[in-house]
Amino acid sequence: MMGKTIQDPDMDPLVANSSKSQFLHFESCQSSLPAVFLLITAYAIVTLMGLLGNLCLIVIIGKQKENQNVTNILIANLSVSDIFICVMCIPFTVAYTLMDYWIFGEAMCKITAFVQSMSVTVSTFSLVLIAVERYQLIVNPRGWKPNISHAFWGILFIWAFSLITSTPFFIFHQVTDDPLRNLSSHSDIYTNKVVCIEMWPSIGERLGFTTTTLVFQYFFPLIFIFICYLKIFVCLRKRHGKVDKIRENESRLNESKRINAMLISIVVTFGACWLPLNVFNIVFDWNYQALMNCHHDVVFTLCHLVAMISTCVNPFFYGFLNKNFQKDLVILLQNLRCFESQKVYENIALSTLNTDESKGSLKLNNVVANV
Repeated sequence: MMGKTIQDPDMDPLVANSSKSQFLHFESCQSSLPAVFLLITAYAIVTLMGLLGNLCLIVIIGKQKENQNVTNILIANLSVSDIFICVMCIPFTVAYTLMDYWIFGEAMCKITAFVQSMSVTVSTFSLVLIAVERYQLIVNPRGWKPNISHAFWGILFIWAFSLITSTPFFIFHQVTDDPLRNLSSHSDIYTNKVVCIEMWPSIGERLGFTTTTLVFQYFFPLIFIFICYLKIFVCLRKRHGKVDKIRENESRLNESKRINAMLISIVVTFGACWLPLNVFNIVFDWNYQALMNCHHDVVFTLCHLVAMISTCVNPFFYGFLNKNFQKDLVILLQNLRCFESQKVYENIALSTLNTDESKGSLKLNNVVANV
């Protein structure tokens, strides 16, 4: 799971003792008020940027109906999953981390864990579909090309797949007061309080599921994406060496490289943002005693905050570095303020760029993807 995990003390006596020991020493682990303020401020900034950036991106793409294409639709789908993370992941995780007990009820305990896992899976596989589309357009331009219908079917599939693979988080997350029972005698803070934890039938099943999820939700998709973009890079280098010294062809290749560089930046940043939290979860799952001290919450919070920054990556790289998006954003803000726009922009989408050197290739003056 892409989030904080507390071991169930009913599973194993050693786990129980470790969990209780962590809570018994809680008084010496209290965070200072400045640290809490900085934490809340950082999360608030990330949440605000993620929500506003992705909402603006979705609205602008939705208004460009004449230019909707596979890349734009998949980018919008990626933004939807990022919005889910901002709404269902950040607020609950921050509150849970600061208080160390759960106040949102069993239903939200299940729903938040389920939605978090589902959203991350959707984000990862949206990047996979974008890589596949770019591969077909550049490496295999005369072969099968994804269209709008394929994009919507792909989105439907990854949401269904994410829903199914995330269902165990909904089933096995429960609220319980087991880890806090002995703490109530030391502090009244934990009296009648509960925690939200995964309660699997056995440790082996939990480790098997979480490890498998990590491989297929993070490592395998990113390796696949890396291979796709590596082949795209090699193909563009070969094509650049063969291209005629015609300005039109050379400029078209440079434009394609710029677009792919932007998409690769989204993938690399996404992978880098989620790597610390995944490493944290691996260590905690397989050797939780290494993190059972006062530094546990600090390390987790830093890793989680870095992961949440990924929600700002999509609108930043795709949108705020794109001149046409900036213009459309100004128009959108003006419309929200009831002002009429004085300019009309033509924004031909990214996936209409075809690097095929055949007669059917697009001309440079039809490409307006200014990144």
